[in-house]
Amino acid sequence: MTRLQWLEIDVRDLGTARELHLALRDALGFPQWYGCNWDAFWDAISGLVDMPLQLRIRGWHSLSQRLPDDARLLEQCLLRLQSQYPAWAADLQFD
Repeated sequence: MTRLQWLEIDVRDLGTARELHLALRDALGFPQWYGCNWDAFWDAISGLVDMPLQLRIRGWHSLSQRLPDDARLLEQCLLRLQSQYPAWAADLQFD
């Protein structure tokens, strides 16, 4: 499968952790049985799907204010992917 060059995920209007996970699932092409938790997110990005070459998270500031723990965990997973599997990871932009 060919990796997407660029993907933007708009998180500005998401108000719950479940909404965030569903938006991530849909945007990144996770399977419907995705578990909607951070362990499942890690499993998905590190082995189930091809991450885009560039990933922009739009609305990051507002998400980190509304859902600070989830924003922190999302960022940690994405940065961990860059560290452990740089060839699979996306270049990140948090706007």
